[in-house]
Amino acid sequence: MEDGFMQDSQKPADKNSWAIGGGLLLGLGVGFFYLEWSALAFVGCIIGGLGLGLLVASILAAVSK
Repeated sequence: MEDGFMQDSQKPADKNSWAIGGGLLLGLGVGFFYLEWSALAFVGCIIGGLGLGLLVASILAAVSK
């Protein structure tokens, strides 16, 4: 049954990409509040959210082992 979708047994068990994407979206949302004040603060919030997502992803990877 090859329909192009992953079967339940083939799905990755970790949610690292979800943590990174969630942190990035969180930084984007916070950055919109600072956009009127400074564009650099907006970019800084995005980078900070990405860093937070990477940190959570590494913690999740360490806990799952």
